[in-house]
Amino acid sequence: MAEFHDLKVEDIYKETSDTSVVTFNIPEELKQEFSFRQGQHLTLKADIDGEDVRRSYSLCSGPNDGKWQVAVKEIPGGKFSTFINQSVTVGDIMEVMAPSGHFGIEVNPEASKNYLFFAAGSGITPILSMIKAHLSVEPNSTCKLFYVNKTAKSIIFKEVLEQLRNTYFGRLEIYYFLTKERRDIELFNGRFDDEKMEILTKTFIDIPDTNDVFLCGPEQMINFVSDYLVNAGLPKELIHYELFVTGLSEEDIKRAERLSKQNLEGTEVVIVDGGKEFLFTMTKEYNNILDAALGAGADLPFACKGGVCSTCKCEVKEGQVEMMINYALDDKEVSQNLVLSCQAVPTTDKVVVDFDV
Repeated sequence: MAEFHDLKVEDIYKETSDTSVVTFNIPEELKQEFSFRQGQHLTLKADIDGEDVRRSYSLCSGPNDGKWQVAVKEIPGGKFSTFINQSVTVGDIMEVMAPSGHFGIEVNPEASKNYLFFAAGSGITPILSMIKAHLSVEPNSTCKLFYVNKTAKSIIFKEVLEQLRNTYFGRLEIYYFLTKERRDIELFNGRFDDEKMEILTKTFIDIPDTNDVFLCGPEQMINFVSDYLVNAGLPKELIHYELFVTGLSEEDIKRAERLSKQNLEGTEVVIVDGGKEFLFTMTKEYNNILDAALGAGADLPFACKGGVCSTCKCEVKEGQVEMMINYALDDKEVSQNLVLSCQAVPTTDKVVVDFDV
């Protein structure tokens, strides 16, 4: 089972007025366990006002940087992001889980690819790690970044991106779009829409010559850009994304409402974790496997509890469950009986789930 490690905050600085970049010191004996692929995230845990709060943040450092950095944007009312931005200081000890996640693809020194990246706001964090990795390891590959922010001052990692553009001159192109500030060129004002995408695909993007596309940001942006590129002829399997969920769809709300009415009292659940079995019976206090298991005393991995990060995924070995929402698992994983335990509602009298996946 994934476990948390006590790590020292080596450095913390303000990248923008509402975003802090945290660097963790990884002891020599943990460096192998903490090795990561671009696009992966760290799960952090803290006791905030007596509550165990956990969140996952993408690594913004590259795998070859020799650094473990995450950028945390303060969200109004966000417990963890406020804690990071207002309370954490150099020398603090934080509980951190080893890197996980499957956003991104393997780098290949022999590759000669043209990559596209679309990001909005703090969605740049995993994208930055990817750009660093592909440019440094694949000397024949190119990257184009289309990056949306509210204002010029709110652009996270603008200086780092500009340095990368200079370092890899001719191989990294960056296009900034602002939604709350006017630019001289109309194309770069506002969010992506049909008109902008038409110009981009005629002027900057060569669809037949594009190998992989990576998107990170709000669901609406990801769906719009993905659909546009697919309709323009890009094979769907070349599109990779990570969502920032801003709200549930009507379909999600209806499903969650239907499943919340499910009577789970008396349902038997067997948890397999670390090769050991943990048996408990569901009570009416809980509407998903993860919360019920934690309430019964199980020690299981989890982070966001929102169906986004996949930290709590497990395999259904016996019985059936239905997920309220799922933003983390792809169709292939779902077909392999993988579910997010924080969203998993049993629909049979007995369920066996295995966390050793």
